Amino acid sequence: MQYFSKKKLILPEGYFVNSSQIPASKEVNKLLANCGCETFPNKPLSEAIQQSNFFFSILDQRKNKLYGFVRVTSDRGLNANLWNLSAAPGNNQQLYYSILLQVTLEKINREMPGCSISVQAPASSFRSLEEIGFILDPNGIRVMGYKL
Repeated sequence: MQYFSKKKLILPEGYFVNSSQIPASKEVNKLLANCGCETFPNKPLSEAIQQSNFFFSILDQRKNKLYGFVRVTSDRGLNANLWNLSAAPGNNQQLYYSILLQVTLEKINREMPGCSISVQAPASSFRSLEEIGFILDPNGIRVMGYKL
């Protein structure tokens, strides 16, 4: 199923989506911790970001501060995986999640059509995930398998 956004989401003035400047792993870990997610040693996290197919960050250009992050890995055939989805807590947290999901799904749709998409995400993102069309697992299953 291809993703087509229903509406254009707009970040607050001074904020922008970045996909070229790799954020500091320390800042990504801080964001993950603020979302209640697991954090990672800085060097392996930095390497994971660099080896991802792509990533998106939400930054405040005035403060150069990280407000949202997601990275994507894919075999470019069957699967695309969203990792480290996180957004700064506060009034705009759901907006940050929604924008990250929207730009990510649009890129997957263009560059990796037909891929199944899985997401590693904190509970704080569930509303945005549902609004964009993801079906959350009601039984909390956390493992995928393939029967040969």
